[in-house]
Amino acid sequence: MNEDIHVVAMPPILPGSADAAGQPATLGVLGGGQLGRMFVHAAQRLGYCTAVLDPDAHSPAGRVSHYHIQTAYDDPAGLAQLAQLCQAISTEFENVPAQALQTLALTRPVAPGAAVVGIAQNRIEEKAHFTACADVSGVSCAPYAVIETRAQLQAVQVGRADLLPGILKTARMGYDGKGQVRVRTAGELAAAWAELGGAACVLEKMLPLTAECSVLVARGWDGQVVSFAPQRNVHVEGILAVTHAYEGNMPPALAIRARDAAVAIAQHLGYVGVLCVEFFVVDDGSGHGALVVNEMAPRPHNSGHYTLDACDVSQFDLQVHALAGLPLPQPRQHSPAIMLNLLGEVWLDGNGQRQEPDWPAVLRLPGTHMHLYGKLQARAGRKMGHLTITGPDVASVKTVAQRAAFLLDLPGLNNI
Repeated sequence: MNEDIHVVAMPPILPGSADAAGQPATLGVLGGGQLGRMFVHAAQRLGYCTAVLDPDAHSPAGRVSHYHIQTAYDDPAGLAQLAQLCQAISTEFENVPAQALQTLALTRPVAPGAAVVGIAQNRIEEKAHFTACADVSGVSCAPYAVIETRAQLQAVQVGRADLLPGILKTARMGYDGKGQVRVRTAGELAAAWAELGGAACVLEKMLPLTAECSVLVARGWDGQVVSFAPQRNVHVEGILAVTHAYEGNMPPALAIRARDAAVAIAQHLGYVGVLCVEFFVVDDGSGHGALVVNEMAPRPHNSGHYTLDACDVSQFDLQVHALAGLPLPQPRQHSPAIMLNLLGEVWLDGNGQRQEPDWPAVLRLPGTHMHLYGKLQARAGRKMGHLTITGPDVASVKTVAQRAAFLLDLPGLNNI
């Protein structure tokens, strides 16, 4: 891909600076969730003003930003107001309309760009990209087939038995396990496609997974790239539950390959901003495992939240630096860490009634860092916050994380 617009030099937007009219430098973000909130906090620490465009009057990011433009993501007046306020604009999640980013890019630097976000919005295009850069990245995705029509469905049923058992995934709007159905036979495949409304899908072959991991990369307008070490992730029912971030969380050779592959994917895209690339570790019979690229997120990622407390530069700091054209320092992790996701179930009893977690007991534990996102209503499966545990060594971090998970009745306790 390597769009030229992503490698041209951009004059940096310096912290504490002002525009021609004397207004303070303002950075904008489409989306008002927790990722936007943490971007806003990082930008404000550097002295930038911030603007959030989100339709929710109570959005976590909108409630802490200097400006909250409460409109739909594709509202022309709202986009015009955001462009007028800001010197550069980012996004906090990949499902904003790519056209909105394209509109903003007519007058302001936008990172990541509409074309890259469009690829991440569509699993078919995403897998085509991973395939196209496999020679460079050194990793490929799982064997798959595209199913957009009944004819393609029938062709897979007849000629691609090798993809079963598999997972049928909608091409768009699938995250946290949504829009996915496991299928074992050709009959189950047809039923699942009908269940998903005949939407465009990909059928992925199920592989013998031994682990999952992700890598966070930051790339600037000038092509400079820095990255964090890979983090090992544990999902429960499709939602991230635990992230292990410390030396030895996965075999060193695989960690190097994952990091190199993520950087290569970002370079191939001509990416600007923070990119998360997720991988499967597959049992290939070697005893070491092999990497398979799963998907990418054109933004900071849940699995990188530990960087706020365990690193000298967080993923959100790098998002701000990349967007503003500032130098990208290579992050240094100073403490081993485990991150525990806090979903709405933590606030709900067995009858679905609200209960207050025993925060005093949790916060007494050494090395605990609690981050709540300011969401007013707890719902099952909703990401309400996270808890990061840091310590002097991996053993002590695991001990505290297990105790915290027990106190809060968190899933994934057996995987800490």
